[in-house]
Amino acid sequence: MFTQVPGVAYPMPIQPMHAPDGFFSLPMVIVGWAVAAVTIGYALRRTRREMQERSVPLMGVMAAFIFAAQMLNFPVAGGTSGHLIGGALAAILLGPWAGLLVITSVVTIQGLVFQDGGLVVMGLNIVNMGVVSVFIGYVTYHGLRYVFGSRRRALFASSFVAAWLAAFMASIVCALELGASGTSPYVVALPAMAGTHALIGIGEGLITATALAFIMATRRDLVHANAPSSAGKS
Repeated sequence: MFTQVPGVAYPMPIQPMHAPDGFFSLPMVIVGWAVAAVTIGYALRRTRREMQERSVPLMGVMAAFIFAAQMLNFPVAGGTSGHLIGGALAAILLGPWAGLLVITSVVTIQGLVFQDGGLVVMGLNIVNMGVVSVFIGYVTYHGLRYVFGSRRRALFASSFVAAWLAAFMASIVCALELGASGTSPYVVALPAMAGTHALIGIGEGLITATALAFIMATRRDLVHANAPSSAGKS
């Protein structure tokens, strides 16, 4: 997620979730790479074991869609702008482990090819936009589906809330990392990131729910393919 305030010098606590190099301390960078490496390694094993071969093309399509959607910024407030993270959408359609691999591939390509986000801090970008958003989105969506059932209206509402919360919590984690790195005090970073991404999360939720509505109309089976076995009461 990227937000920018015109006319303000960087680094700013509300600037990127595609964080550039220099925003985080070396210990935080090391922790980020360690968490990213462990979760990606486990995700590769789980995906290889659980996903069917026909699902592999869907991962590619999802990565391409999220990559393209992240190029489109929408205005928020006060000169800030945001774009889709896509973690919740990937998790809903592919499950958390394959969803994490999709977001990892998007963040990696953006960093290596388009210089969108630093290479040194790529581990933290993967943690924030991948690990946090994917798992928050997955757990929230299926938790709400379990409570409210599998009706169409409940599905769209659950996806909206899951995507909003995924974006919001990713910003909170990023703010905590900034505070721990000494880049910005917690009392500055937390309100700035939380306030901005509470609004950006609305766009995230609307895009996610709209995408699911389109998929429901064409390939309903994809929406229910990766639900936990106990979820989705009627």
